[in-house]
Amino acid sequence: MAKNTPVQHVCSFCKRLITIHDQYDMPILDPQSGFAICRNCIKDIYHFIEEHDRHVEEDHKKDFAASLESTLEKNKPHLIKEYLDQYIIHQDRAKKILAVAVYNHYKRMKHGYETDGGTEIEKSNVIMLGPSGCGKTALLQHLSKLLDIPFAVTDASSLTEAGFVGADVEVAVRNLYYAADKDVEKTEHGIIYLDEFDKIARKSGENNSITADPGHEGVQQALLKMLEGSQVEFTARGQRKHPEAPTIKVNTQNILFIVGGAFVGIDDVIAKRLQKSNANIGFGAKVEGEKDKATFDELIHQVTPEDLMKYGIIPEIIGRLPIICTLETLDENALLRILTEPVNAPVRQYQKLMAMDHVELKFEEGALRAVAKKAIERKTGARSLKGIIEDVMLDVMFEIPRSDEPRRVTITEACITKGAQPEIETIEEEPTSQSA
Repeated sequence: MAKNTPVQHVCSFCKRLITIHDQYDMPILDPQSGFAICRNCIKDIYHFIEEHDRHVEEDHKKDFAASLESTLEKNKPHLIKEYLDQYIIHQDRAKKILAVAVYNHYKRMKHGYETDGGTEIEKSNVIMLGPSGCGKTALLQHLSKLLDIPFAVTDASSLTEAGFVGADVEVAVRNLYYAADKDVEKTEHGIIYLDEFDKIARKSGENNSITADPGHEGVQQALLKMLEGSQVEFTARGQRKHPEAPTIKVNTQNILFIVGGAFVGIDDVIAKRLQKSNANIGFGAKVEGEKDKATFDELIHQVTPEDLMKYGIIPEIIGRLPIICTLETLDENALLRILTEPVNAPVRQYQKLMAMDHVELKFEEGALRAVAKKAIERKTGARSLKGIIEDVMLDVMFEIPRSDEPRRVTITEACITKGAQPEIETIEEEPTSQSA
């Protein structure tokens, strides 16, 4: 048979006899089995799949819009704050800022990114400033539980720009992907918290560095597109990218980014700016002593984007973090309330643990104040409260399970300040009344 001689074959789908002039008349053909699909059937199959996928996507969008409607109705700003009040003491201003930011973020997703008038609604990424142990991470953890969305914390100080030894910035999205149980869609609507963000500030402050800065300015540059919204590609197993490694793509357009850190020394930057703007010349100049200096809490609420640039955050990053959230230091009274008032307060946790062994646990007022004072001395805020109690309770929790008899354990001030042993006394069980 000549090379270009037309042949005929029956399509296995439509059963039509097709004259094959070239391979495009019958794109799929197995001469041995006789199985064949003509190009008309392939077109129909393609259109069917395309239409099916379109309907699935539309249904999915409707379901997601309905879930967003429910989320917005149940999580209005005042309701979010009421929930956070159960777990977080103090920081009312920060709670309000986060509640509004999250609510607006979900409104942006529900109503689209651009209104009919063409006004673009930008992301509500947040930068949090506050001393160590003031509740930054705790606020976000409880917030993610309320919203039932994936939440992942990544240490920004461990990140480096591509090509240097260390973790690439994509690791933040990969951590969220695993927090979302490897569900890409859930990942694309989660929250990423970059902790220790102040550690990637420029070494030279607002001035450009003439040397490579892979752990500081380079990381900030690498984070730019991710914060704004881009397609991030990372390897599933965390290995370095190479052509044969399977990758996962996640769009960060709807991921809420919150960055935070202690920003040690930012109060000095703010004070210098205020001093310069309020400077008087001549005999009217005011001389301030130590007692007249503004406190950290008074200064931190006056932070501006310019102060952050002075500290070493590049302007492009600040532009993508439009909301500044500041947290105050926790004083003795605040720490005292943290010990006992929240739903998951440390004292309540230990009382519940001891109750499982038929033990009543009591803390004297002086003991609780001593715990708060020790936490202030350590300059770790609320983070060290549980550790201080754990040190005191260690021997008791080791010995208590030896017996099942009901007892009462009292933690005194001396237990905290002098290392004295807690007071343990046996409680007589009340006799059960027998009916005649």
